[in-house]
Amino acid sequence: MVDGKFTTEELMIAKSVDLCRVAESLGYTVRRIGKYHTLKEMDSIRIYNRTNWYRWSRQGEQGSNGGSQIDFLKVFNGMSVKEAVFWLLDFAGYRRTEDIGKRLTTRNAIVSKQTSIPESKHFLLPDKAPDNRRAIKYLTEKRRISERTVRWFIEKGLLYESAEHHNVVFLGTDVEGNVKFASMRGTYDKDGKSFKCDVSGNDKNYGFHVARKASDTVAVFEAAIDLMSYMDIYHDTGEHLLALGMVADNPLEQYLKDYPEIRCIRFCLDNDTPGRTAALELAEKYMARCYSVKVDGPPETYKDYNEWLVSKKTRDAATISPKRR
Repeated sequence: MVDGKFTTEELMIAKSVDLCRVAESLGYTVRRIGKYHTLKEMDSIRIYNRTNWYRWSRQGEQGSNGGSQIDFLKVFNGMSVKEAVFWLLDFAGYRRTEDIGKRLTTRNAIVSKQTSIPESKHFLLPDKAPDNRRAIKYLTEKRRISERTVRWFIEKGLLYESAEHHNVVFLGTDVEGNVKFASMRGTYDKDGKSFKCDVSGNDKNYGFHVARKASDTVAVFEAAIDLMSYMDIYHDTGEHLLALGMVADNPLEQYLKDYPEIRCIRFCLDNDTPGRTAALELAEKYMARCYSVKVDGPPETYKDYNEWLVSKKTRDAATISPKRR
């Protein structure tokens, strides 16, 4: 990278990374159909030449319907362009150096790596940190979720802090309590952006959730932090809570199989175009299957439940503890 900008070679390498392998590393199941690939979790996605994609269900929309590997990471992993390029270079094994000979050697190794048969991904959880201090600090101070709520999730074995990078690790289990899904969120936000990624090899048919076997209602969110924020706002509502980790509904399909007593679904997705579109599409889908359905996002002035919680806590603090003169 020269003067804060990526070189032509670095951009070329980033855009030559196998997009199918990128999707797999994020936990998606890639399937080949004829001359293109698709994702089991979002079958409207088409991956062409293993380097670019298009989402036909969002045809005509701006900013979320297709592009390169960089665009894929922006849309499905919340990265900035710079973060996505760094991520792709690291994924390819590229290391910046002033030694041209080493650069060529590295690039040749990348080509060899990408043309080899991809290895199967094993689901291996990150090691736990000795304590959850940084995770608690991030969730309570940055996300304004109460410590009581955060510790409840820790005690239930639904989240912990990773040892190496101190990420928050959110866990999703099957009905027997076996961990099937895990996603990570960095505890340090830079310019409003934070590292987030699914643990490689996880099963995206499962999601971060709170099961309430006596309830016939499930509230569905996009992100684990929004689920926790909702619980912090309303406390124990007694209903099932499920975070999809995306806008595709595979985890919901599995959840309804695991808990067939559920007859009511509340879609609490984000107040942005993808979230609103997905909520309406999913509401129509499940109404056709005779579920009682409600689209029930946060107030319109807020993007998601965590933004609402942060605003609410900030206002409450200002009201309770005004500055003394």
